[in-house]
Amino acid sequence: MSVLPDHLLRYQKFIGFMLKYWNSDLFGNAASKALEGNTANSENSYEQTPNELVEDLKNMGPTYIKMGQLLSTRPDLLPDDYLKALATLQDDVPAIPYNEVQQIVEEEIGTKISKAFKSFEEKPLASASIGQVHKASLRSGKPVAVKIQRPGIKKQFLLDLDTLKELAELAVKHSSTAKKYAFDDVLAELRRILLQELDYNREAQNLITLGENLKSFKDLIVPQPIQDYSSGKVLTMEYIEGQKITSISPLKQIEVDYAPLVDQLVNAYLKQVINDGFVHADPHPGNIQFTKDDKIALIDLGMVARFSPAMKNYILELLLAISSNNGEETARILLNMSEVTENANLKYFKKTISDIIMASEHSTAKDMQTGRLLIQLNRLAAENGIHLPVEVNILGKILLNMDQIIAVLDPDFDLRDAIKRHANKIMRDKMYEELKPENFFSSVLASKKFIEYLPDRLNTISKNLSENEFSIKIDAFDEKRVTDGFQKVANRITLGLIIAAMIIGAAMLMQVPSDFMILGYPGLAMIFFLLAAIGGIILSYIIVFRDENLNNKD
Repeated sequence: MSVLPDHLLRYQKFIGFMLKYWNSDLFGNAASKALEGNTANSENSYEQTPNELVEDLKNMGPTYIKMGQLLSTRPDLLPDDYLKALATLQDDVPAIPYNEVQQIVEEEIGTKISKAFKSFEEKPLASASIGQVHKASLRSGKPVAVKIQRPGIKKQFLLDLDTLKELAELAVKHSSTAKKYAFDDVLAELRRILLQELDYNREAQNLITLGENLKSFKDLIVPQPIQDYSSGKVLTMEYIEGQKITSISPLKQIEVDYAPLVDQLVNAYLKQVINDGFVHADPHPGNIQFTKDDKIALIDLGMVARFSPAMKNYILELLLAISSNNGEETARILLNMSEVTENANLKYFKKTISDIIMASEHSTAKDMQTGRLLIQLNRLAAENGIHLPVEVNILGKILLNMDQIIAVLDPDFDLRDAIKRHANKIMRDKMYEELKPENFFSSVLASKKFIEYLPDRLNTISKNLSENEFSIKIDAFDEKRVTDGFQKVANRITLGLIIAAMIIGAAMLMQVPSDFMILGYPGLAMIFFLLAAIGGIILSYIIVFRDENLNNKD
């Protein structure tokens, strides 16, 4: 690892942070304590509080703020109080001066602000590490939100990420804890997320995709981009006037029945995860707005997750098993979708899974059990040598945020019952998806090829059987090589015994008087001795030189 002078500050900053928290045993003991049910007092269990961790990450800069937000999806590393603090981690940075904002917007969209917009507020609505948002209106009068990327932020992120990558690789190489919790994978995921968030063209496409996927939900809104005034560093989209969904007044909660809206929101996220495989991956309360006409707006599509067809099936099975309180089935599905190490304690894992599922039965949203349950499963898997796919972590974060929202809007809402109720529709939609023309014809084409070649293959098999030429090749060990090796060993043992016998015989013949003498010794004894010596030399040569060459060839 090369430590260049211009990197010293970044290395010193990160190493100082790790020394502070590594010595506190926060990362080392959090998982096991959480499994024992001690998360309630976790803030008092460690020298550093969750708020102190959040402030330290803020002081280290935007890259580390994003890393903290990513760590909020790793319940196998931190206890609940720290996860909740990190999930709400927001950067408080100075706003970009308006003259810089004006320059960036005009360079990106290719026209002056005064021509593109009827009005453009100089004071930003929000300012974050990656960019800030200004309210504006188009020439038509339509209100829009304009998000501008902070200048130089991409270069800063990449420098910090390169530093973190080097240190993570070093830690994984020399620390069993870092290897166990895959710190290098955490950093690789952080890099992927950040590069996606830095591309506003991608976020604009995400808004379009999610809006299309959720168009059947009449009470859910996804603001759409204004393509003509958007680029890689500027994103103009429909303006949503609303409030944080968890900030609804208690009086309004009593007056309005939000159960249908909650059910619709849950159904929408189940559809995203299981049917579409394209998910709004950061649904914390700040990114889900409650509008004046009692609708829900999903905003900030910089962070999305994509699930493969196989993973979608696993997630569906997992959710149905959990909602049915089937611990054994839950454990089986988790093992099927995971990477299991040699030292995995499968018996303990299965038993504990069953205990956790049974203990969480009949929980309501106000108990916040759904997301917490997946957090426990993640921790349990990590502690027992089982590596769950990252999609399970993402699902856990989504459900944890859903729990917070549901607990405010409808505390008695039963999320497990909702999963059961929507399961039939989810399965039906998946079947319709598989029966689409493109999927149907690909299956027909594969079946056609199979049927087309089947008679010829059956004819070949029957012909070989009738002519006694049918054979099965098993790719196992080389039987001939093994038997040849045993034969070689046996031959050398036999030859060694013969040589030893000749030496003993020659020694005994030395005592027998004879007229045939060689060098003053009985001739027959000397012949046996010389033959034994020559044989021993040849055998030694073969063992030392010929066998070594053979091993080198292998």
